[in-house]
Amino acid sequence: AFCRGRVVRVPKGPLIRVIGTEVVIPCSVSDYDGPSEQNFDWEFSRETDFVRIVSTWDSAFTSEEYQKRVGNGDIKLRRSSNDAVELVIRNIQPADQGRYKCSTPSTDATVQGNYDAEVQVKVISDGLLLSGSKGRSSTSLRLSEGDTFKLRCSAITTSPEHTHLHVTWQIKSGSTWRDILSLTHEGKFHPGPGYEERYRNGDIRLDTGANDTYRLSVSQASAVDGGAYRCLVGEWVRGADNSWQKIQEKSMEIASVAIQRTDVVISTSNVSVTERDSLDLTCNLTTDRSGIFQAEVTWYFSASPDDTLSDAQVLLSMDHNSVVSDSTLISLSHVDRNSYRLLVRDVDVEDSGYYFCQAAVWVPQHNGSWHKVVERTSAPVSVVVTALEPDYEVFLNASRTPKFSDDPTELNCRIINAQDTEANIRFTVSWYYRKRLRSDDVVTEELLATMDADWTLLLGDRSRERIQNGEIIFFKKAVNTFSLRIQWTSESDKGDYFCVISAWSRHRNNSWVKSRDVTSASVSILWATQDYTLTVEAVKLKPFFVAGHTFEMTCKVSSKNIKTPRYSVLITAEKPLTDQSNPNGTTRIISLNQDSVVRLEDWTDQTRVDGVVLEKVQENEFRYRMYQTQISDAGLYRCVVTAWSPGGGGMWHEAVNGLSNPIQIDFQTSGPVFNVSVHSDNPTVYQGELADLLCIITMEGMALEPDDMSFDVSWFAVRSFALDREPVLLALLDRRGIVTQSRRNGSSDLSLERISPLEFRLRVHGCEDHDFGNHYCIVTPWVRSATGVWQREPDIKAKPIFLSVKMDVLNAFKYPLLIGIGLATVIGLLSCLIGYCSSRWCCKKEVQETRRERRRLMSMEMD
Repeated sequence: AFCRGRVVRVPKGPLIRVIGTEVVIPCSVSDYDGPSEQNFDWEFSRETDFVRIVSTWDSAFTSEEYQKRVGNGDIKLRRSSNDAVELVIRNIQPADQGRYKCSTPSTDATVQGNYDAEVQVKVISDGLLLSGSKGRSSTSLRLSEGDTFKLRCSAITTSPEHTHLHVTWQIKSGSTWRDILSLTHEGKFHPGPGYEERYRNGDIRLDTGANDTYRLSVSQASAVDGGAYRCLVGEWVRGADNSWQKIQEKSMEIASVAIQRTDVVISTSNVSVTERDSLDLTCNLTTDRSGIFQAEVTWYFSASPDDTLSDAQVLLSMDHNSVVSDSTLISLSHVDRNSYRLLVRDVDVEDSGYYFCQAAVWVPQHNGSWHKVVERTSAPVSVVVTALEPDYEVFLNASRTPKFSDDPTELNCRIINAQDTEANIRFTVSWYYRKRLRSDDVVTEELLATMDADWTLLLGDRSRERIQNGEIIFFKKAVNTFSLRIQWTSESDKGDYFCVISAWSRHRNNSWVKSRDVTSASVSILWATQDYTLTVEAVKLKPFFVAGHTFEMTCKVSSKNIKTPRYSVLITAEKPLTDQSNPNGTTRIISLNQDSVVRLEDWTDQTRVDGVVLEKVQENEFRYRMYQTQISDAGLYRCVVTAWSPGGGGMWHEAVNGLSNPIQIDFQTSGPVFNVSVHSDNPTVYQGELADLLCIITMEGMALEPDDMSFDVSWFAVRSFALDREPVLLALLDRRGIVTQSRRNGSSDLSLERISPLEFRLRVHGCEDHDFGNHYCIVTPWVRSATGVWQREPDIKAKPIFLSVKMDVLNAFKYPLLIGIGLATVIGLLSCLIGYCSSRWCCKKEVQETRRERRRLMSMEMD
């Protein structure tokens, strides 16, 4: 165990071999030094002396008696690796029985281990005999698919040694032999590749019988079982190392088997029949089976040739007892021994598809039962059933065409020259629209609506909403006429229209299948489109008038290319920019719609609610009156006219707008000129104080009596330092002395009063923070004319003044500070009182102390 050296190994003997076979004796070396490739010498001895046979490195090593056999190649060395070789002896004879020694020349630095090894070879006679069925070398069998056949092979050995046989049945496919089933030398069965499933099912068996016979049984023979069969027998012996060694192998061809394939075909190829005719198909079973057998036939139908049996529909079947399943329109008959006929009466379009049959062959067994030996399915046959198309034509015409937009349109789609139309034919219609473009772009048609077989109307996306609203109607005017009506044709409806009449045929299952479509010629729906024209002329009836009189003007309207127009009129006034009530300059006064309903627009003068009138004189003439005109009414007056045309559903849609020439109202007056300003003695106040704001009116020019003038005064505030917010109305004092205040959120209050004929005072009582801001007044003067009529002058806006509200810090903090100091003083005194009482009565404790005598201190030296 502690040494290391060269080891030469050969198999453990004796090696038993059969005369005439090839013998291979391996030899290897390990644990050596020197080069990796080692050399070997082989020697042979029958008794004591060794005779040199062959060497890997010395060609002159071979002795004279072996030179011929080595030169012929009957004995040779075959290197398997750098450290192993094999001695091969072909056609070994009894003279070759003896001891064989394998030696290796030393390449080690020191001599350690063994440098040779010997093995004993024993040569025995050939005792293995093979024979076929009934003593014949080979037989020929011709079988049908699904049959069962048996092959026999006899193998016997008379070897003096205790040997075992390994029997393998093989089949030759092409140029190679494949294993079917083996009975090994260890008594185990081993199926070949591809035969495992059949071996487990019992379709392939290997049985042993008397006289050392080995029988191969094959059930359910198929096309792959055709070929040459042989019996391959190997003889094995157990060696000295308890391992199995094959000492020889023989084979013998037993039989040649031909399998006649059973095919199922349909006698016809692709078939085309006409609706209501009969379909005749024959299924032929191709077999040369001569014995007793019965066939089971099933016919299938499939819409696709790629469908499997599970997806296909079973039409009719006949079992091996000739029992046919029940069907009314389909029959299955047995024509002859191998032919089965399928007859389908009164075929329909739905019968178009792929037909195929499946046939199974049943043979009787010994116990009287029937056994299915083979099953085949035919290739599908395409069957096309041509529908009986009715012959008819389609004509489309327009019974009503529009001349203007919103006119009705009606199209009629008629079926003419209808021939060969039976009671089982039904007609439906589909309506299409194609937009007409000026360019060459390809425009696809759009589906408006279509009918299915039960006359249910299916709507397209384009017209869905309009059909649901009743703007487009589909109806059947007569038995052969379908109509389309557009109640109110619009510009988007211009284009080409066509219809498609579909014929539907009733099938056996009462379903309807479309058999034909016929498309009509298209009809164009177009009308001349001209631009709408509207002209409005305003005329002042009285060339001159003064303030207080009635202003009167008429508006005459003329239009072209508008179908039955109606007009709506709006009176507007363009006031001078000094009119603060309307900064934009244009005021909508009164309007009259197309249904002659009058409405006051921006006319807000409550004292003159009935002061303006707008009326319809004629269909195209309107008159406007303004009673008791005021100086503030000065400006340019126009008529804004809108032409309306009747639209879909009785609705009116706007066609075009028109604006008249202006009519001016101008008052020449030399009356007084008023100016307004805002003044305050103290624009900065503290919270809670009173703020006084004065609105002062000054007058220039002609002097007036106080009774001949009056004023409307409005106070506004802008709650910001800059005038960037909307003004808020504070209070209003009209010329009759009635004060109106706006609603306030705070606690402050307002008062507005007249303190002189030309001065008005606004007071803010108890000012708060939110009362700050820019304050101004707007004054509307009213002057009484010589005729006694009050005339309203333009509004005058004063320049704003900023009111600032401050907080009195001393007054704000005076009372809180006094209250805080008082409370702190009371709480401090109360705390002292509680402490004194607690220490005096509650926490008192007497402490007795020993009285100390007064003595002088001792000096430190005496301590």
